[in-house]
Amino acid sequence: MVNLATGFILSRHSHNRPTGVSNEFWLKGENQVYRLFTSPEPVVFFVVEAQLELALALLTDFSLQATPLALTTFDHQKVCGLYFDSSYQAHQAARRLAAANIDTFEADIKAHERYLMERFVQGDACFTGQFIQREHYIEVRDAKIKPANCEAQLKIVSLDIECSEQGELYSIGLYADWGQWVYMRGASVPNAPDYLHWCESEHDLISRFLAWLTEHDPDVVIGWAVINFDFRILVQRAELLGIKPNYGRANTQAKWRDRQQGNGFLQIQGRVVIDGIEAFKAASYQFENFSLEHVANTLLGEGKELDVSVDKLSQINYQFQHDKIALAQYNLQDCRLVWRLFEQCQLLPFLQQRSRLTGLELGRAGGSVAAFTHLYLPKVHRAGYVAPNLPPHGGLASPGGYVMDSQPGLYKHVLVLDYKSLYPSIIRTFKIDPVGMIEGLKQPEQAIEGFVGAYFSRDNHFLPDIISHLWLARDQAKAEQDSAASQAIKIIMNSFYGVLGSGGCRFYDPRLASSITLRGHQIMKQTQQWIEQQGWQVIYGDTDSTFVWLGNELKVGQDPDKIGKTLATEINQAWQQKLAKEFGLDCFLEMEYETHYSQFFMPTIRGTEKGSKKRYAGLIDDGSTQKLVFKGLETVRSDWTELARLFQTRLYEMVFAEQDPSDYIRQLVLQTRRGDFDQQLVYRKRLGQPIKAYVKNIPPHARAAINADLENERQGKPLQYQYKGVVRYVQTLVGPQAIEYLTSTPDYDHYIEKQLQPIADAILPAIGLSFAAIADDQLGLF
Repeated sequence: MVNLATGFILSRHSHNRPTGVSNEFWLKGENQVYRLFTSPEPVVFFVVEAQLELALALLTDFSLQATPLALTTFDHQKVCGLYFDSSYQAHQAARRLAAANIDTFEADIKAHERYLMERFVQGDACFTGQFIQREHYIEVRDAKIKPANCEAQLKIVSLDIECSEQGELYSIGLYADWGQWVYMRGASVPNAPDYLHWCESEHDLISRFLAWLTEHDPDVVIGWAVINFDFRILVQRAELLGIKPNYGRANTQAKWRDRQQGNGFLQIQGRVVIDGIEAFKAASYQFENFSLEHVANTLLGEGKELDVSVDKLSQINYQFQHDKIALAQYNLQDCRLVWRLFEQCQLLPFLQQRSRLTGLELGRAGGSVAAFTHLYLPKVHRAGYVAPNLPPHGGLASPGGYVMDSQPGLYKHVLVLDYKSLYPSIIRTFKIDPVGMIEGLKQPEQAIEGFVGAYFSRDNHFLPDIISHLWLARDQAKAEQDSAASQAIKIIMNSFYGVLGSGGCRFYDPRLASSITLRGHQIMKQTQQWIEQQGWQVIYGDTDSTFVWLGNELKVGQDPDKIGKTLATEINQAWQQKLAKEFGLDCFLEMEYETHYSQFFMPTIRGTEKGSKKRYAGLIDDGSTQKLVFKGLETVRSDWTELARLFQTRLYEMVFAEQDPSDYIRQLVLQTRRGDFDQQLVYRKRLGQPIKAYVKNIPPHARAAINADLENERQGKPLQYQYKGVVRYVQTLVGPQAIEYLTSTPDYDHYIEKQLQPIADAILPAIGLSFAAIADDQLGLF
């Protein structure tokens, strides 16, 4: 029977058939799971018409159809479509033509991606076809898909495994708001919790997990490094034990592929596996490090059950041998922490919204270029073009954002004015668009002039309209207090400039990126001029922010907030008038008043009198609470110690409160030398390469890691630092030592000279003091 339904796309695949390629899509509806198969279609890529005869001569052993099309390249050459019955044939043909220096266009677009994007289908879809009830899902044959909205509720589970250093599975933990389970190898022990299920062997453990998947049938599996660690091991151990890793729906096998650049690739049908680390990065979260322990402590105030020293593997091995209940608790705790992090930060709603807006797969890491391509490519075809290829050698660099030379010093009453989504608003206002530029260059006298030779059509463009749609959607999300949707839209809009300036995008052109950034420079300089014409002083500007000094003493009746709001309103009006008069354009630039710093400090570049960039500190005081803000200074850097952070925070608090910090500094130096702060002297730094790669000029953290692994080897313990990792170490009198093998006294002179003094020397000269003089004065007491 033919029916109609809607669903959210979980996974997408394509299969070669005798008459073409059939696409397979798994979707979750409101109350049902669907497996769709489309009718077979040929696979297509394009070649320039002038090279068609030569191309066909090279492909005589291929079954294909060549069709002239009403499409051209961006440099206006007519193209033909080459149609093949399989993806493999199309791929091999494209490789052969490339070897003969014949350009092919869009040969890298996967069949299932093209199917969706050409129909403007993103996260949700409506579909028809022949519906056949299967066990656990409905199969839809000869499916036809179009865009739709669907309120599907996804069934989620958090997964974590424990294993030996060789990957031998000990246990599999699962947690959801509808249940919790730990499957553990071993014999039953007294007083075990109800969630703990015993398995006779590793083979039995994997079999029980497969049975669990069949019974509970989750749509989404979340975890921490769950793809490159947990599922990689689950696939590899199953294959090693002669078990088919049928972790996908409909008894389909999960497939793991290693990649040369490190992280591998997991293919699984009907389910989505989402790595928590990549999800947080996609949502623009930044942490000192992305260990589950650190992120959970930062966001939840809760850590893991085990001591998180580098010897964690030994603890897991010990618990598996002697205390399996404790290991089960630890296993389940990891699952719970990931679940709570996803829930608190609304990561799944964020990823769903991203998918609905861009067509990106739910669990995809990164993907800004893919998102742009999904939205933009079908519009290019409808404008009569095929998409260009990636630029050779990664393309040329474009100018960066505007950064003004700062005026260093200690100030009172500094306002910060920001342009709301500056680069997207420039795209909207000045019609910056790949197709729009090709069209604009045809008739530059009627177009909007950009930079470095670009002209943009006033009427034929797509990206400004895409931005406008997203802008309105974000305003609606804000009005509905939907923070996940608002954040997703903001990230997508802001990524478009980066995409156009990236040599990894087929639509890259330095004229596009330069027309955005250099227009931004022009806007920021004009803004400064308008503000200073009103008698205020601009002391710094950075990309989209302008810092305005009102003077250290406000006049009677002056309200900084009112001044900031008035400035923003007047600048917005000035832009509307200027753009209408000079360009005949509607203005979408929007300046907002953001912050009033009652105290503000802009440092110099170390060792010079020149003002620094992207580094400042300020105090926000609303009358009831105070907030200290650091930008680019030591307290926000991951490679500075806790002592340095505490010192910087307290020092700036005192300076901003106009208190003399001399006694505090003397006491801190004394306490440091006395050993009172030994727990705050730990450096934490990530190894950027395998430990064997450090041969000459070995940095302190690598030296500490090398020595620690030598001691691990001597004691017969697992090596911890051979393949990158984070090293926690202390600089001692005998050199850097990892904290797990700390035998010497800290080098207190090092911490005073390399951690405390640089922080103090940044701000003390502004109040006529010197760290060296204060510290030497303290030393003279002995």
